[in-house]
Amino acid sequence: MRIVLLGAPGSGKGTQAALLEQRLGVPHISTGVLFRKAVKDQTPLGQRIKTIMDSGDLVPDDLTLELLEERMNRDDTKSGFILDGYPRNLAQAESLNILLEKLGMPVQEAVQIDVDTEEVVARIAKRAAEEGRSDDTEEVVRNRMRVYQEQTAPVVDYYAEQGLLTQVLGTGTIEEVLQLILSVLDQGEADRSD
Repeated sequence: MRIVLLGAPGSGKGTQAALLEQRLGVPHISTGVLFRKAVKDQTPLGQRIKTIMDSGDLVPDDLTLELLEERMNRDDTKSGFILDGYPRNLAQAESLNILLEKLGMPVQEAVQIDVDTEEVVARIAKRAAEEGRSDDTEEVVRNRMRVYQEQTAPVVDYYAEQGLLTQVLGTGTIEEVLQLILSVLDQGEADRSD
């Protein structure tokens, strides 16, 4: 199963992606983790990424896609993957679609974990207090939510237009949300086998 997991910061994407990786036996792929690993391993691509990140800039889409292509060419993705946190905007979604089509691995399901803004603010405030993070103030979180809504709404629409999008409510326990996602994925599998 080839899945794109969408959701606002604090929606539980990373948590759910890790659980889905265990349940489905396909790798959880996060671009942030890929960036850090490439930098740590000092690969040629990692060295280019480090220079960009050290200057405080965002890694350009072409380098991100290059890194994703490297990752998708590993054997463990042959039976599927869970993409977490990418794509974040329409241009990335379109470029990702082209890359995955080229690799013969098109997205089969896009799942958006939908959580109310006030719930996200409360979750991130709790996480910030537990982890001692001062960068997750309410003002910063609300701004991140505005940016997410502006940039990711077109991505949600993009996958909806392709008939690939399902939204699940991201409130409730971690296990309850996981079960909602698994039921969506089971239904998607059943639809494709008809």
